[in-house]
Amino acid sequence: MAEYWLISAPGQKTCAHTWEALNTLTSRQNNLSTNYKFAIPDLKVGTLDVLVGLSDDLGKLDGYCESVTRKVAQYLAEVLENQRDKLQENLLANGMDLNTYMTRFQWDMAKYPIKQSLKNLAEIISKQVSQIDSDLKVKAQTYNNLKGNLQSLGRKTTGNLMTRSIAEIVKKDDFVLDSEYLTTILVVVPKAGFHDWNHKYEQMADMVVPRSSKLVYEDNEHGLFTVTLFKRVVDEYKHHCRENRFIVRDFVYDEQQISAGKNEITKLEADKKKQFGPLVRWLKVNFSEAFTAWIHVKALRVFVESVLRYGLPVNFQAMLLLPHKKSVKRLREMLNQHYAHLDNTVYTEQDASFDIPGLSFGQSEYYPYVYYRISIDMLETTVRF
Repeated sequence: MAEYWLISAPGQKTCAHTWEALNTLTSRQNNLSTNYKFAIPDLKVGTLDVLVGLSDDLGKLDGYCESVTRKVAQYLAEVLENQRDKLQENLLANGMDLNTYMTRFQWDMAKYPIKQSLKNLAEIISKQVSQIDSDLKVKAQTYNNLKGNLQSLGRKTTGNLMTRSIAEIVKKDDFVLDSEYLTTILVVVPKAGFHDWNHKYEQMADMVVPRSSKLVYEDNEHGLFTVTLFKRVVDEYKHHCRENRFIVRDFVYDEQQISAGKNEITKLEADKKKQFGPLVRWLKVNFSEAFTAWIHVKALRVFVESVLRYGLPVNFQAMLLLPHKKSVKRLREMLNQHYAHLDNTVYTEQDASFDIPGLSFGQSEYYPYVYYRISIDMLETTVRF
């Protein structure tokens, strides 16, 4: 997925001239990037003190919005499970794929009225994304609990005979039921010990019913045998089984419990299927909400940083660059040269360990021009801002 560079530079003669100069240099002459104008409306500037404080706050809000956006996307991928190949077609912003939304960005006047102050706009976005984050936690916990219970029951029907549920394996006819004196127990025997079992099972205690052992199930490693004996010798028989490395499975045949277990799995599967559709729809809608909110925060940051750097009256051009593969280093060098006149010292990423209050340099790379990286790979594990 694409990585964009959102930059701004002051208007030279005009903002159109700034755009033409950048586009000619990086795209037409050198083919280093594909460029797009990034339209930011005339926002309320406010006082310098407010801008300085807002610069730091927007940096934190940027990181928070990105993390929530990625959480929604990653949880959608998790919920889709076997349909994960359909993830990208479900990750839309205002009904558009993410690249289209980025390259055709328009400020949402209805959600974020530009008559509001910059601080109020940031608060609107913060509350909106915070609500998505809170709702996601609740919905994810509910769905995960349901899925976890289903997986737990599913695990009981798989695995080897030492651990799995045996209710699905045995039948009523395998047991002596409703007898005052007799009972049937189940014993797990290693395959290599089948001959040993058949030779010993009648002699491991008195009162074992002769020829009562039957192999009812086997997997790759073990077999499950029944044996019928008098109830009074069960404990002694279990002891001798342990001595011979035969494992007695504690099990009481109860048709009602077996039926209830099957019904529980059926109910959980139905509940999961019932919740799946609405949950996917919620995730799609709120991914769009979170992603578009995040990009509006980027726009706010560009506006605030541009005013702080380039001064008043507001006169800058925001531009979205899509670096071409293998051209990133050269594009960076060309931008640094092109805009070197904007700062007395040209800084590099390695030099960006300092921090100037209000200008967020210590949080990300600093260059003579305003710069923010935007990766729209929503499954990217490393979140940068």
